[in-house]
Amino acid sequence: MSSSSSPVKSIDVRGLYCPEPVFRTKIEMERLSIGDTLKVVADDPESEEDISRWAKRNGHELLSINKNQNDLEFLIRKGK
Repeated sequence: MSSSSSPVKSIDVRGLYCPEPVFRTKIEMERLSIGDTLKVVADDPESEEDISRWAKRNGHELLSINKNQNDLEFLIRKGK
């Protein structure tokens, strides 16, 4: 089990809009082990709130959100 903040997996959900980025994030998180980190790249402005809320509600740790032009990069550590 990895406990670092280096992502074990990355997904690119650019071009997808609510609820698809959250849905795809959920699917990938289910495949990871507790403590693993997922990187998600999105360009839907609603994703910032949607993914942040989803992560907290599901017991995951949102390590960071970085904005790079139109892209949002999330690092999420699986909690349970």
